[in-house]
Amino acid sequence: MVTNTFLLNKYSGKKVLITGHTGFKGSWLSLMLTELGAKIVGYALSPVHSYDHFNLINISEKIDDIRGDIRDYNKLSEVFDKYKPEIVFHLAAQSLVLESYQNPRETFDINIQGTVNILECCRNSESVKACIIITSDKCYENNEWLWGYREIDRLGGKDPYSASKACSEMVSYSYLQSFNKMNVASVRAGNVIGGGDWAENRIIPDCIKALAADKPIIIRSPLSVRPWQHVLDALYAYLLLAINLVEDKETYQGSWNVGPDFDSMKTVKNLVEKVISYWCRGELKIEQNEKLGKEAKNLFLDTTKIKTILKWKPVWNFDESVLHTVDWYKKYYRGENMSEVSINQIHKFFASIQYEN
Repeated sequence: MVTNTFLLNKYSGKKVLITGHTGFKGSWLSLMLTELGAKIVGYALSPVHSYDHFNLINISEKIDDIRGDIRDYNKLSEVFDKYKPEIVFHLAAQSLVLESYQNPRETFDINIQGTVNILECCRNSESVKACIIITSDKCYENNEWLWGYREIDRLGGKDPYSASKACSEMVSYSYLQSFNKMNVASVRAGNVIGGGDWAENRIIPDCIKALAADKPIIIRSPLSVRPWQHVLDALYAYLLLAINLVEDKETYQGSWNVGPDFDSMKTVKNLVEKVISYWCRGELKIEQNEKLGKEAKNLFLDTTKIKTILKWKPVWNFDESVLHTVDWYKKYYRGENMSEVSINQIHKFFASIQYEN
């Protein structure tokens, strides 16, 4: 069990519902919370591959693992009635920009109606004390600014995924303003990296698959700049926000940006070169492919609010985030026990946290 005394004291014995717990971020969050002694209920579709992070860490043996579609309100409501969660993390989503071009209707349905369903269940629940809705930094109307977007900046979305996340934010805001009992915060995270991500058309999985096959890494937008952060940094922010939201609704409800420090805002090319460096071999090739849809060149987040009010700050910088990510995949390909590897990374992360006096 982790030695982070603050979170350990706050989450030990807490009933926590995680939607999307079989996904990349959801499985890491489930593992972090089990290490903190929480009682986890997971609600999600089945993982796609046998080698997905969820399967590799055997987390289903430690939690109440429920299969269900976030669009199925009746089944979701039954889960709330049966397990009576105190804290809810809503991560279930269609999370890929390029997939949203191919299946826009499904993207809007999952990301908007799914959020409505979760919030409606929370509204009707007597047990829920806080709900964290995870959206994306892409919920902002991106004007390609060279400064970070603030929580008060305009929402928008030129692609279906981004638009669906902007709509999800508006749904959360509406519930918060309309119903006094609601205790909701939404989190707009930057580009998250870490071990165990195998999604199609996402940069780290693309890199690892190419390197493992001794093929060049193909990138289409080498100069696009993104706020790269390790998955554990983002999840740590979610955990801090949720427990503070339980204790102080007025201060912590509403929207929050979560992202790295400015020096971790790197180009796609920078990221790939760093991955190759830590992998110790490999090459990259640049190939444009307009059929895959347009992507923004610049996207920055202003994290002044969360650093000032919540006192959260990134634990791992850009180099450390890439190092721990690549190290996870190296150990996977060496056939190591990935549950132990993932737990060790969580312990190392918590041990690296520096608290302000």
